[in-house]
Amino acid sequence: MKKLYHTYSSYDLKKRLFAFVLAVTFLFLCLIGRLFVVQIIQGKDLQLKAAEQWARDLPVVAGRGLIVDRNGEILAANNTAYNIYVRPREVKNAAALSARLAEILQMDYKDIFLKINGVNISEVTVYKKATKEQANKIIALSQEGVYLSTDIERVYVGGELLSQVLGFITADNIGQSGIEKYYDKYLRGIDGKILSESDLTGNRLESGAQYYKPPIDGLNIKLTIDAKIQSIAENVLRHAMLAHNPIAARALVLDPQTGEILAMANKPGIDLNNIPRDDLETLNKFSRNSLAIDIYEPGSTFKIFTVASNIEEYLKGNKNAFSPTHIFPSGRTRVVDGRIIKCWSTHAGGKHCGLNLSGALDHSCNPIFVDIALSLGKETYYKYIQAFNFGKVTGIDFPGEGTGMVLPENLLRNGDLARIGFGQSIAVSPLQLAAATAAAVNGGKYYQPYLVSEIYSPQGITAQNNYPTLINRPLSEQASRQLAQMLESVVENGGGRNTYIKGYRVAGKTGTAQKFENGRIAQGKYVSSFVGFFPAHNPQYLCLVIIDEPQGAHYGSIVAAPCAALIFEQIIQYKNIMPYV
Repeated sequence: MKKLYHTYSSYDLKKRLFAFVLAVTFLFLCLIGRLFVVQIIQGKDLQLKAAEQWARDLPVVAGRGLIVDRNGEILAANNTAYNIYVRPREVKNAAALSARLAEILQMDYKDIFLKINGVNISEVTVYKKATKEQANKIIALSQEGVYLSTDIERVYVGGELLSQVLGFITADNIGQSGIEKYYDKYLRGIDGKILSESDLTGNRLESGAQYYKPPIDGLNIKLTIDAKIQSIAENVLRHAMLAHNPIAARALVLDPQTGEILAMANKPGIDLNNIPRDDLETLNKFSRNSLAIDIYEPGSTFKIFTVASNIEEYLKGNKNAFSPTHIFPSGRTRVVDGRIIKCWSTHAGGKHCGLNLSGALDHSCNPIFVDIALSLGKETYYKYIQAFNFGKVTGIDFPGEGTGMVLPENLLRNGDLARIGFGQSIAVSPLQLAAATAAAVNGGKYYQPYLVSEIYSPQGITAQNNYPTLINRPLSEQASRQLAQMLESVVENGGGRNTYIKGYRVAGKTGTAQKFENGRIAQGKYVSSFVGFFPAHNPQYLCLVIIDEPQGAHYGSIVAAPCAALIFEQIIQYKNIMPYV
């Protein structure tokens, strides 16, 4: 007969009992672990969350981090401000309170009355960023239902100084542009709050407890900017605005050996303590850091890279490259794809004829640079355009950087290549041009430009350091040295004479580019520029000056070069730099 039940051995019973005890022990340990997490690890946070269910809170705004220059000079700081809140259910006489608040805060009585009278919400914001004087007057009223919390008011010590780089914040203390936006997560901090017990209708309990969650202030930012050099650049640009009446003037100073930005000036500027928030067109126009964001045809300053490419290829043995001693054929025109390309000089009486490579830079004769570009060919020439990082962002720590415009190599015609050789049919940002020039003359090293050197706590503890970043080496040291010597000759003998400073070996190149509008040359509109550096044999300071649509004289040698000279001269005085020769 078949068995209908199963018998267990003593061993089986012990085995099952052990498994049961093990399971119970595991569940018990899980429970203990969960209780430890809830009560010990998460205890304070959960208490605050529970308190928020039966409490009303007032925010305590975290202090925004300072922004200082490379020497520790404060550029952006905070003043204490106060936000005014009203809990309508606690107000006994809304009309009287509205009248008093309107008088103190210089607000419309009706606006306040509508906010606090008969409103079926527990709390309303009446006013943000009141002054200490206003706050003291409100405290003196001793009115029930009125509460104050601290806030911050951002203060920019220089007003207009470095305005397009620093940027500004929103009314809620969030970075809206510039460094304030790019590094907002470090600068902003974490807000705290004050919780007070209330009943179900939102009325504060007189005997109720209060809970305080302290704010965590934001981190401080140290820039690579030197406030003194920034002031020098801005003052020179103010003079240029008065002297030439352009639509804009810009200057950038950087350290060619590291990529550190020392000054970044745009005029007209904007007073960061008096931002025209009600006029967005004006705000966007004058708060824009055009040096990093906008692009333009560089004109003759781009000839630096045409010559740099040629020198490097010649040193490598490329037979299509010209020797530094090669004498280019006379003639003031070239014809490429049916279009005539002229030299600015008429060559009357043999003037500016029979130039070598250095002489071509001295006198900036376009047809010679056409010869160089066409001889190198688009494949070789574009290799250097890419090596100098044109057509892509430099990687600077700033929002909205422009990429420039470089024609795709497969669409490039001889006429395009010829014009690129002397700085047309290509568009760059001023920052791209400055960073690439630094790489061309500092020994051939392209450093990523940057604006922030250190992020640190209010207690002085470093959270992050930024260091020079070598991106690539577009030129050999030998080619770079030869190029720098040629650019020194431009200042001594050519179009850059107005930047000559005896004993300081200044080098550089001028540019005068016609502007294009709707695909056509805009008659009478020019961009005058100069990019230069000193000392030529070991560059320490590089400066780019751009004057947009100067009135009257428009040549870079007359308009932009003297501005660069003034900036260099004042840097020499500020740094007490002795002559090199």
